[in-house]
Amino acid sequence: MLIAMKILQDYTIVTRPDDNGTFVAYVPAILGCHAWGKSSQEALSELVYVFEMIQEEYQDKGETLPEDVELVVANAS
Repeated sequence: MLIAMKILQDYTIVTRPDDNGTFVAYVPAILGCHAWGKSSQEALSELVYVFEMIQEEYQDKGETLPEDVELVVANAS
């Protein structure tokens, strides 16, 4: 059975400033799929490596990555 490989671009990616002056990028659908950087672009670049490691772990277990999630963004008033 051939399992379709997912790529990072299949997922919603969130980037935001972190509390300590860095940026964090993460995939809400995948537990532990997050990375930090001095800029949002650096965090996204690091996220690629994290995603690849997590994808390999799933493959080693014979599991497929979870489906993407839909995010709802709301501002508190």
